[in-house]
Amino acid sequence: METLSLFDIAETDQQKINTQTTASLDVVKMVFDGAESCTWKELFSGFDTLYAITYSSGIDFVYRLIDLFEQAEILFGCDEVISYSLQEVMAYQCKMVERMRDTASKMKLDLVSRIENGTLRFYVARSVLSHEKLYLLSAKDGRKRVIMGSANLSRSAFGGYQRENICYVDGDAAYDWYWDCYCQLREDCTDQIAKETLLCADDGANLEELPIAKTIKAKKALVLQPTEEAKEEVRFVLDVKNLASKLAPSVPKPDKKGKVMLSPEKMKSIRRQVVAAQTQEKELQSEYPQLEVFPDEMVVRLNGINLDLHPSTQEIEKDVSLFLKYMAGYEKFHGDVTGMQRRYFEFANWFFCSPFMACMRDMAVRYNQNLLPYPVFGLVYGQSKAGKTSFLETLLKMMIGQKTKISAPDFTRSSIEGLKHTVKGAPIIVDDLTNTRFNQHAIETIKNDDFGVVDKLLHYPAVVISANEDVKAVAPEVIRRTVICRVQAGLTNTEVMRSSVVRTVQREVGTALYREYLRRMLGIVSDLLEEMKSDESESAPDILAESSRVLVEIFEEYSETACPEYIRYLTLEDYFSEKVTGSYAIKTIRNAWNTSRSSFEISERNNEIRYNAGATWEADRILKELPETLEPHKSREWVVMNLDEARIFFDIPFKKSWLNRFRMR
Repeated sequence: METLSLFDIAETDQQKINTQTTASLDVVKMVFDGAESCTWKELFSGFDTLYAITYSSGIDFVYRLIDLFEQAEILFGCDEVISYSLQEVMAYQCKMVERMRDTASKMKLDLVSRIENGTLRFYVARSVLSHEKLYLLSAKDGRKRVIMGSANLSRSAFGGYQRENICYVDGDAAYDWYWDCYCQLREDCTDQIAKETLLCADDGANLEELPIAKTIKAKKALVLQPTEEAKEEVRFVLDVKNLASKLAPSVPKPDKKGKVMLSPEKMKSIRRQVVAAQTQEKELQSEYPQLEVFPDEMVVRLNGINLDLHPSTQEIEKDVSLFLKYMAGYEKFHGDVTGMQRRYFEFANWFFCSPFMACMRDMAVRYNQNLLPYPVFGLVYGQSKAGKTSFLETLLKMMIGQKTKISAPDFTRSSIEGLKHTVKGAPIIVDDLTNTRFNQHAIETIKNDDFGVVDKLLHYPAVVISANEDVKAVAPEVIRRTVICRVQAGLTNTEVMRSSVVRTVQREVGTALYREYLRRMLGIVSDLLEEMKSDESESAPDILAESSRVLVEIFEEYSETACPEYIRYLTLEDYFSEKVTGSYAIKTIRNAWNTSRSSFEISERNNEIRYNAGATWEADRILKELPETLEPHKSREWVVMNLDEARIFFDIPFKKSWLNRFRMR
């Protein structure tokens, strides 16, 4: 086998670069014949036919322009479409058609009749369009004109409101050369807007009427190849947007006419506010950690310093022992101790895995995958004195060697999003949130969990909320997006005072276990990210399953004794199956059936079972955990369900007693 030296490899790479940089360009050679001043109407008038390529456009201006021509055809592109993935193309085409329809309605234009009689045609991009703005004009007497430059079809560009580079060339030679380019782009990169598309209502039920869907139907099949992004350019654009959002609070607001009056004093004031904001951000960064994972590079940085991902065996053994000692401390609690340990290990698995969720979600968006398997919110709630706060602090100490949290009164959607821009990787812990604040701020924050997606952020943190028993019920839209740990065990006041396990473990535990976990996970996550790019994958990669496998392996390798039962392999089902998310409802119904069957009414004829929860709020709580297959609904304090489905879900036969039979007659 032939081997290459480093010099050969470097030379080969340089040849590739040279090949790329010397690719041929189509360059039009022109002769300067002077400059003139004219209006847009004078520039376009005197011709019968228009063929145009434009990007960001003023649709009202487009409609005014096409009114000058007997025949018109326009290709629309969009600068905001970065990768031309299917979802981006569909979204752009959907909004473009909606905008065209709405503007035509306001201007009382009958576009459909012109499209129907063949004098007007619109096309929208489905792949990268020519970046030029091009307008081809022709007249019946044979005159031809090509207009080109920087100006899009908008009032701002052609109305003289902004500086544009506008050129034109008259004659057949230029027209014919650009005509060939135009036809090739129209064929390869666009879809035609049919009259039926413009007549459709604005809802998701009409996606099959989108231009790209019409093209697929006509051609029977279509290959869509998303572009490889120019990463530097995209990152630069995103950096500009992120910086603009940071500067926005310091910049004065426009007046009623939309103008901003600036003076040297005002600029000094802006500078002072920006400096103050930067100082505050630095203080937050010093208080809150910056944990960045780079799976492709096999590197993890904490506060800008590369972590040592090869801790010694002794260090790992010590951390494993301390974690098991901490978890063994729950055996002194009163209540469902076994369930508590299992729930806490499940939560620890997600907690340790959470720094990888941002890059997994980013890849999911790029390749049209579901975000739900990669949750960035966690909720630990249940009875007081259950060790919730100390448990979260211990996990964070094991991750980054420090404990940080914010108090519940500081929790709002805006404050959390501000922190998520500042903090990287390590979870933000919100301690002791009340039911009122949970309903006011947390639910909306969790439902709108698309933070970081648009900006393509790769290192934002998860948010973990701890709350007491007064968080009575968690809505279905929250359950689907949140790793929930409900604990039903605790200590008495005096037992809490006497316990020293927490203090001992938090004082002595290090980050060796987690650093070993990170080393093993980096390669796995890199493979998962590649797997998400494949069209052959039938389901979303289960990063939580891989995370639990790594943890189990570490505990089995470095524990001096056999691992407890709660150290086990997990999958996404252990977090989000209906039996898990409905665990409180299942336990409540099963207990009631065993101890208070008079609370149930069963009707075989109507295939219905009714449960008296005793209070409307308790009925609400149960209802929110029940799957749709039960067809659940509420009547005051009664929860009503489909009998056959309830038997399956609760694993109870639900047979009528003689008392039930008497009641239901």
